[in-house]
Amino acid sequence: MPNKQLFATMDSEAKAAAFSGTFLVKSTSLIAASGAYGYADKAGERLNRPDTRFGIASGCKLFTAIAVCQLAEQGKLALDSKVMDILERTAFPHFSPDFTVHQLLTHSSGIPDYFDEDTMEDIAELWTTMPMYLLRRLEDFLPMFRELPMTFAPGTRFHYNNAGYILLGLLVEKLSGITFTDYVEESIFGACGMKDSGYFALDALPGNTAQGYIVKEDGAWTANIYSIPVKGGADGGAFVTAPDMLLLWEGLLRHKLLGPEMTALLLTPHVHKDEEEYYGYGVWITKRGGEVYKYHVMGYDPGVSFHSAYYPASGTAAAVLCNQSRGAYRMSRIIEECLDPQADA
Repeated sequence: MPNKQLFATMDSEAKAAAFSGTFLVKSTSLIAASGAYGYADKAGERLNRPDTRFGIASGCKLFTAIAVCQLAEQGKLALDSKVMDILERTAFPHFSPDFTVHQLLTHSSGIPDYFDEDTMEDIAELWTTMPMYLLRRLEDFLPMFRELPMTFAPGTRFHYNNAGYILLGLLVEKLSGITFTDYVEESIFGACGMKDSGYFALDALPGNTAQGYIVKEDGAWTANIYSIPVKGGADGGAFVTAPDMLLLWEGLLRHKLLGPEMTALLLTPHVHKDEEEYYGYGVWITKRGGEVYKYHVMGYDPGVSFHSAYYPASGTAAAVLCNQSRGAYRMSRIIEECLDPQADA
């Protein structure tokens, strides 16, 4: 049965905050609450729907991690393999030869990043020197970081790294023989029944897809087409629906994507970030009282905000997708406050 109190609280918050997007909460496969608000296309006044596609930015690093783990299960690589033994080492003249697949998955490799979120506030700053409309394939990102020096010794600490996931995508392409996006769409989206999700170019978006918007304090807005790469890849940029995102959690946890042993490894808290926050393979893990409180992913870009989580104690999964730069975090926090009044999201 729908949770009327949860929906009422979410609906009130969405209207008060002028939320633009969708949310979906399921518990033990039953819909607890769902809603859709705002415009997918402001100029055309096309409304967001419960099944509208939204960009999820870095939220899809989980897809990359699953793809790599699938290849590991198939014996095509080992998670402790040295990456430079698989890729062309001469293409990265200043990289250490010692960092591993595991270290890329856990943001502990030490390779340089093309967009360091600790030092750069706006990804749009990158496009003053690299036109975003040229970034359609993984190799198109390489000139932005391949000549840079290492930032720390492999395995010595955690530092969130987008370029590391570009390299993971290149591993997937080399070992599978197909493009990264084709691999994910076939082996992950297809396996989970995520029929509405994909890696779509901003200049060729399919129907029922939300345009991302950058909204200024005075209410003026612009589309985000000049602020993010034209097509997503291994470090972010897929488009999914809320129902499809919950199918991803279901497929992962029911071993449609990976066997039990590899699934457990992907969901292991491999590195500690701070306080009760850890990182597995492509997924954040929050602990409370020494137990896993939630597995979660998130993504932020200009015109994109996204949160999705699975709460193992209750079997609840939630997804909040927003086609503005802010909005998903607050809605996700409201969900947690309703599900667990003692929780501090």
